[in-house]
Amino acid sequence: MLDLVIRNGTIVDGTGLPAYRGDVGIRGGRIASVGRRLGGAEADRVIDATGKVVAPGFIDPHTHYDAQLCFDPYAFPAIEHGVTSVVTGNCSLSLAPVRPDHRDRFSRMFRLIEEMPEEAFAQGVDWRWGESFGGMLDAVGGDLALNVGPLVGHSVLRMYVLGDNPRRPATDDEIRAMCDVLRECLDAGALGLSTSYVDIEDDLLPVPCRFAEHRELEALCAVLGERGRMLQIVHEFFDPGLTVSRVEMLADLSVRHGIPTTLSPLFHTAAAPHATDQVMAAVERVWARGARVWPQVQTRPIDISWTLAQRSIMFLAIPGWWQVLSMNDPKEKLAALADPKVREQLIAGMQQAVAMRGPGMDPANYLIRDVALDCNRDLVGRTLGEVAAERGTTAAELLIDLSVEEELGTWFMRAQLGHADPQAVGDLLAHPLVHIGASDGGAHVGSFATYGDTGFLLSRYVRETGALTLEAAIKKITSDPATIWGIPGRGELRPGYAADVVVFDPDTIGRGPEIPSHDFPGGGTRWIRRAVGVDAVIVNGTVTWTPDDGYVPTARAGTITASA
Repeated sequence: MLDLVIRNGTIVDGTGLPAYRGDVGIRGGRIASVGRRLGGAEADRVIDATGKVVAPGFIDPHTHYDAQLCFDPYAFPAIEHGVTSVVTGNCSLSLAPVRPDHRDRFSRMFRLIEEMPEEAFAQGVDWRWGESFGGMLDAVGGDLALNVGPLVGHSVLRMYVLGDNPRRPATDDEIRAMCDVLRECLDAGALGLSTSYVDIEDDLLPVPCRFAEHRELEALCAVLGERGRMLQIVHEFFDPGLTVSRVEMLADLSVRHGIPTTLSPLFHTAAAPHATDQVMAAVERVWARGARVWPQVQTRPIDISWTLAQRSIMFLAIPGWWQVLSMNDPKEKLAALADPKVREQLIAGMQQAVAMRGPGMDPANYLIRDVALDCNRDLVGRTLGEVAAERGTTAAELLIDLSVEEELGTWFMRAQLGHADPQAVGDLLAHPLVHIGASDGGAHVGSFATYGDTGFLLSRYVRETGALTLEAAIKKITSDPATIWGIPGRGELRPGYAADVVVFDPDTIGRGPEIPSHDFPGGGTRWIRRAVGVDAVIVNGTVTWTPDDGYVPTARAGTITASA
């Protein structure tokens, strides 16, 4: 007797082999059988997958659901997009090990980098596990609807050992102590270590890991090498030359310590259309000498949305704006935006940013995404430049005027960043050494329309352009990440493997509509994408989401997924 049978589907098993018509049987949370004719096998539940694809659950290797999982075991909206396993703790940030007296600093750092509202973090993260990594996994892992593979954050590791002044080189004793703590985290279930070369704290100074000398990273990688675990870095993605240098650095660490390494994100842009060719040539060179360096590429272009009610990474490079947007009192902020002297400084800063960084910073190109007042509803979807021309003002002035008029309720969007050439992006995604990732799910919750990456891959680059076959694309987001990250028993439809399964319509799966959501504690708005074309998501044998049932309230079959 089977718990579940998925009948008559087109089976794409995650190996890259050709699809075929067949059934999948599930018992006890695992794949019991995969075949062309399971026939009349009895089951407690049957899903008819006629005309649909049956594939392993998708694995997302770059997310920031760390805080969200404390109050949302479903990691909304990941599961409905077919994602059954996520990697957390990226970009040098994990919720442990963090000492009680460092929680406020960590919260401010996490909220800045991941653009999470203060109220959501304060109300959602209760630190019930104390400070240890293992305690955090026990606390969060007991109530999960999907699988989580955690990384240890290098910045929090430095804060834990170096104390209140982690912006300095570590002593030999401190490096040894960090290595000991890292071992404890790996033994508790960490997939590896994450670090960053670009992120900053709320005082706009580099995060602690950026003060580490290379010998410190070498020592930590030696610990990773004891267990063959992953090193993840966020590199200087805005500079092709520095990216190549990071590829070479990772190659040396990979070869010396026998570890897999990954860097994210790698973008194709109109400003530097040949940069990805340069980076991938370097990746091919280091693989030829035995290194394992996986660049992560997002499938989707980035849409950044923001409101002047809160800080946004959009304004880090615009002189004068950060101080105003950091004001916590809305009345104080509105008064500043209405002050002629402040306005003059802000507009001058915007002009300076455009002069220094190009037309991509020009507010005339920004879209009005949503409005608070019905009288402004006809502005939605138009650019600031278009409306400003009609009103005889400038785009920068209009941005401020609308925000003041609507008491900071106006949303704006800078659309289609990166991935300028679909053909080039398709070729990049199809490269055998490219690791599909860097979705950033759970991050930038007031800014990016999170998720839709898998649907965009399967619609744009499989169905529309044919850059990848369906079988190759599924392999890229199932068995490839399971192999790269050393996650056993997942990523394939194979007897004995975990029953993580997604059923979807290959003719309709896509990047769903953007909608405002108010699901975070403390209120506030974030923009997400709902799923399109996904029919069922099964996690460890439990049906966890369907279009009809939504997120099944009793489905808590997720686990902490550790490396082999």
